[in-house]
Amino acid sequence: MLSNRKAAKSAFELFCTPLRRSKRKTPAIFEKSEQLQFMFEGYTIRGHRWKAADSKKILIVHGFESCCNNFDTYVSSLINKEYEVVIFDAPAHGRSTGKKISLPVYLKTLIRVNDLYGPFDGFIAHSFGGLAVAHLLETLPHNDSIHAVFIAPATETVTTIDSFFKFLHLSLAVRKEFDQLIFELSGFHPEHFSVRRAMHNIKAKVLWFHDEKDELTPVEDALIVRNDNHPNVIFRISRGLGHRRIYRDTAIIKEIINFM
Repeated sequence: MLSNRKAAKSAFELFCTPLRRSKRKTPAIFEKSEQLQFMFEGYTIRGHRWKAADSKKILIVHGFESCCNNFDTYVSSLINKEYEVVIFDAPAHGRSTGKKISLPVYLKTLIRVNDLYGPFDGFIAHSFGGLAVAHLLETLPHNDSIHAVFIAPATETVTTIDSFFKFLHLSLAVRKEFDQLIFELSGFHPEHFSVRRAMHNIKAKVLWFHDEKDELTPVEDALIVRNDNHPNVIFRISRGLGHRRIYRDTAIIKEIINFM
């Protein structure tokens, strides 16, 4: 049992550790931004803001092993519509400090961003960022005037853990200890960290994109949410764009900007 506990702790450390950081050159649009920075639970969180007077505020939230630099097209398009745009590198990502991240840490970071630079009228979130924004919206008083875009969100944390354990060939005994560790650290079982569960508490208008060939966040989880028939959610299911090309697709970007 002690061995299983140690293995679960090691697995959890790996699960929360981004193994790479984006090395993409900083796009020129970021050099025109207001540089933002704040301290949070030992992290230095860095980001950007493009201010516009009396306009909607949009927060862009990236996914695991991604960063601000990957969303320059969204920034440019939103600025052209005279929106105020805010984007941050998550803990352990981009120019922010740290080596590990978990959903509770990302959520607390977004709550702090909202306190400092919000409230926001809209959110654009990819992958892990979609999971985090879904949980953020649960904590915020809001109505259907808020617009949120989920692009290939990590819909079910349990699915992500299942894939992680399958890849590492870890035993069910270790999985039991892993799930218990999550409960001890967060106060919730892994099933709680679910976009599907959170959607029952979200009043915002949601535009949800997912691809049939998504290799990281299975479309099957998204289709279950679609079958829940939330009146405030519009689904767009693509084919052949995968997990990352989907948020870079020109037609999808155009639809997102129009939706905001």
